[in-house]
Amino acid sequence: MANSTAEPSISKYFANDPPSCFDSLTAGEGVRSQTASGSVSDAYLSYDYLANNSPQPNIPDSVRDLWEPPKTIPGVPPTKLTMPGVSVATDLTDPVQDAVGLLVDSNEAQQRKLLLPDNVTQDERGLRELIERGCFRSAVNLTARLLTIKQQGFGHAGHPVKHSPHSLQLWFTRLALLVKLGQYEIARVEAEPFESLANPDVFYEFYHPDMHSDRKGSMAPFSFRLLLAELPVYLGAPRLALDRLTELLAVVNQIQSYFGRASVPHAKEAHAFWSARETRILHSVVNCALAVKDFNLVEQLLDRLVIAAPTTDKRHLLSAWGRIRLQCGDMFGAEKKFSEARRLKEANTSEVADLIDRGLLAVAQNDFQSAFDLFQKASNDAPANTMLYNNMGVCLLYSGKLKEAIKLYEGAIQRNAKPCLNESLLVNLSTLYELESNNAKEKKINLLKLVNRHRADLTVGLDVCLKLQTTV
Repeated sequence: MANSTAEPSISKYFANDPPSCFDSLTAGEGVRSQTASGSVSDAYLSYDYLANNSPQPNIPDSVRDLWEPPKTIPGVPPTKLTMPGVSVATDLTDPVQDAVGLLVDSNEAQQRKLLLPDNVTQDERGLRELIERGCFRSAVNLTARLLTIKQQGFGHAGHPVKHSPHSLQLWFTRLALLVKLGQYEIARVEAEPFESLANPDVFYEFYHPDMHSDRKGSMAPFSFRLLLAELPVYLGAPRLALDRLTELLAVVNQIQSYFGRASVPHAKEAHAFWSARETRILHSVVNCALAVKDFNLVEQLLDRLVIAAPTTDKRHLLSAWGRIRLQCGDMFGAEKKFSEARRLKEANTSEVADLIDRGLLAVAQNDFQSAFDLFQKASNDAPANTMLYNNMGVCLLYSGKLKEAIKLYEGAIQRNAKPCLNESLLVNLSTLYELESNNAKEKKINLLKLVNRHRADLTVGLDVCLKLQTTV
């Protein structure tokens, strides 16, 4: 029986089982939210479909692809097919290049070294290269070309088409990139034809057995289902996302029950595999519950997750739980969870996570000097963690040390420009420039030049990162 090595190679980057949504909480990005706001919680926005480079477990296709297809009567065509199409006729443009051309000059614009779709092979290998280089808009534009070859490009929506694991993986890749780039309306329009991936033409059984070597089940990756369920959160409808995730969870629980019987082939491995998928959905439900401020549900689910988690994961979950309680203003409850997490720390392991927890607790208590000291100590052990510099700068600001905060940010960028030119730090530094002087335009233009030379794409608009709309 074929295994995961037979999957499209792009799934190295867009795997069936993406990482947890708790990334920003476990990274300690809570401080950033004090200087930047949005309609969706920071915890939810941290979900990164493009970050999973870990290999998939060696699970048979019969286990991985299991998903109940809709019942159809032999000889009678289904009443509903999945008929997607690219919704935009033109490529996504590069906002950094546009801004440089408008605000600086053509010489500076020529310093931009951006990989374009024409610079790579017109296949998955080229798509992977664009993603690895952070050229997400170029990757979106390449997916449009590749889907056009499959007769699913611009103008093809509403027309019947044959689907394959490869084409559905391309669609998932495209929609995940659009979400990452904040192009939510385009993602919404293009996701609509897929609905909940329940139509018969996204299952192997719909096609002649010769096409897919008698495989059965869903051709769509599990992450695609998860993305479609979560998408309403980005569109301002978190309760709809909660309903969709609940439906997804019900199906997964049914599959778990099926593999819970010892007589089923691969029962033990399959049950563990689908249990991991259940956990992944529960993480999404927690983030969705945070978006609707249903903290009772959050508490119930976190308790369930911590009980079921292996010891190595309990520490991260308890830390995330403590940070969520901080967001709710429950400092005593947060400190309790941080203490529980600290007790699970293994010998000879880094203290960075504990230092960050304590630093965030100090911030919540308005003890910004102690918080700064803790973040600084953590940065000595984890110098590549740019979030720590970001939090240190915020602590300096709230301690009344505006110029020191600016100097810290500028020094971090000077030492290591590419990772430090991230969206969080850019937002905060631009804000500090505005607080420092009414003439912040020149300093923001210098930041724009650095972004032009060192970053391929930003996942937050320039108007948000550099607040350029207020200076021109």
